[in-house]
Amino acid sequence: MVEEVREQVIRASAYRPYEGGKRVFVIEAAEAMRDESQNALLKTLEEPPAFVHLILLTSEPAALLETIASRCQPVDFAPLPPEAVEALLRDDSAADGDAEEIAAAARLSAGDLELARLLLGEQGRKLREQAVAQDWSAMLKIAERAGEEAESAVREVLEEEKEAGMKRSARDIADAAKRAGRRRRTDLLDLGLRLAAAWYRDLVATASGAADVIYNRDRLAELQSQATGLDLNSPRRAAELVEDTRRRLDLNVSEELALEALSFRLAREVA
Repeated sequence: MVEEVREQVIRASAYRPYEGGKRVFVIEAAEAMRDESQNALLKTLEEPPAFVHLILLTSEPAALLETIASRCQPVDFAPLPPEAVEALLRDDSAADGDAEEIAAAARLSAGDLELARLLLGEQGRKLREQAVAQDWSAMLKIAERAGEEAESAVREVLEEEKEAGMKRSARDIADAAKRAGRRRRTDLLDLGLRLAAAWYRDLVATASGAADVIYNRDRLAELQSQATGLDLNSPRRAAELVEDTRRRLDLNVSEELALEALSFRLAREVA
C-alpha cells in the first residue's frame, strides 16, 4: 500500500489543483517504503512544484534514508504521557481493569487512549495474551475474526444506506466492506506484533534491572521469571525480527507466511 501511495504522489504532484491554490500529499508510515522507493521520491521532495506540499508521517524517523530526512523539515508530535492516559482510564467507567492492568494498558498504548481502551477489553486482552505466548496462529485468528466482524458491519451500514436511496451498487458495497475488513484485520495483527515486540523490550529492561520503564507492569513476575539468566542479545534480536515482520506486512505479503517465517527465524536465531 505504501509503495502504491508513493507512485501516486510522484505522478499526481505534477498536476495543478482543480480547486484552490495548493495540493497536499500525506504519506503515512513513510518508514515502510523500501530504499528504492524512497530514492524514487527524492526528486519530488527536492524540487516540488510551488503549489505542492508533501507531508511524510513516521513513528521511526531513523528508518528513513538520510537523503530523505535531510530534505524534510521535521515536526515532532509528542503523544499523551502514560500518566495522562492512565488518569483518563481511571475516570472512564467503560475501562475495566485493576490498577496494574490500567497502568500497563496506558504504557502499551503509546499515548493512544482508544488503543488503551481496546487493550482493556476482551479482544485486546486475548491479543495481548497470544503476543506474550508467541502463538502467532492464534493471533492471526483473532485478527481474522475482527476483520470479518468489521466487514459485516460496514456491509450492513452500506446496504441500509442503499435502501434509504443512496446510489450504491452491489459491487461498491462488497468492495468497501472487504477493504474495511482487510484494514481491521491488518490493524489488529500489527497491534499483536507491537505487543510482542514490547514484551521482548520489557525482558531486556527486566534483565537490566530497569523495572521503572517496563510496559507490562501487571505481569512483572512473569517477566522476572523469563529474564532470569537471560542473554540480553536474545530479546533484542527477537524484537528486531518482530519489527521486521511488521514492515513486511505493509508490503502486502501473505500474513500467514510472514508469521510462519517469523516463527522459524525466532527459533533459529534467538536462543
